[in-house]
Order: sequence, then C-alpha cells, then structure tokens
Amino acid sequence: MLVHQILSGKSEDDIVFVVPGTPVSDAASVLSARHIGAVVVSVDGKVPAGILSERDIVRELGKRGTNCLNDMVDSLMTKNLVTCTRDDTADNVLEKMTAGRFRHMPVVENNVMVGLISIGDVVKARLSELSMEKDALEGMIMGH
Repeated sequence: MLVHQILSGKSEDDIVFVVPGTPVSDAASVLSARHIGAVVVSVDGKVPAGILSERDIVRELGKRGTNCLNDMVDSLMTKNLVTCTRDDTADNVLEKMTAGRFRHMPVVENNVMVGLISIGDVVKARLSELSMEKDALEGMIMGH
C-alpha cells in the first residue's frame, strides 16, 4: 500500500499547524482539544519547520517540570524531520517510524506538506491490506 492510498481516507483537517513562537502550553491545549498526538510547526501552513508531539512535551515535563510550558514550541519541536512522499510504501514508512521511534510523519512534495500520517494510520492500512490478501487466498483455496 502506498502513502497516497492512506491519505485518501483522511481529511485535510487532520493536519494541525501552530506558528513558531507559540507557547508550549497553547500547543498542549490544542493537542488535548483535538485529541491528537502532534502539531506541525509552520510559518505558512505549507512548509513544515518542525513537529511537536505529546511525547516531546512529556519528556521535557519530566526533565524540567511545568516551567517548560512557558517555552515556545520552537525550543521543543523536532527540527530535523523525517518525511515521506505520496509514493512511499506503508512498509517503508513503518520502518522509518520504528527506527526513529516516532509516531507522526509529514508527507512532503516539493518542500510543501501535503499530508500527515500517524503510525496508527499506517497500521490500519496494513491490517486492511492483510485482510484483503487473506480473503483472496481463502477464495483461491476454496476455488472461488
């Protein structure tokens, strides 16, 4: 399965942006209100400057306590983004996410973000693909 197939089942509203200079406390409120695990940091809502996940915030809370909530997202976000394109395979994306120990990956083409996929999106797509393969194999065995 390819990334563009995963994106086809998602809404563009699934990408939540905050601008650099946003307080971490505001980003945490957005994460909570939207029931999401990460926000993309971008000046223009097109080119990602970084990504801030709930894990990033919790990790810093554990180190420094609630003072980190007064920091700007720029200081906690992941700046060196690992991205994919619409033509990448789900397996390739899963390998990158597992190796990098992260759960969200921007889909970027020509330096512009065209989507955001989570490990949950990829696992759901793979499970669907495996179910279809199982059904096809059962059909071949049964002579259908």
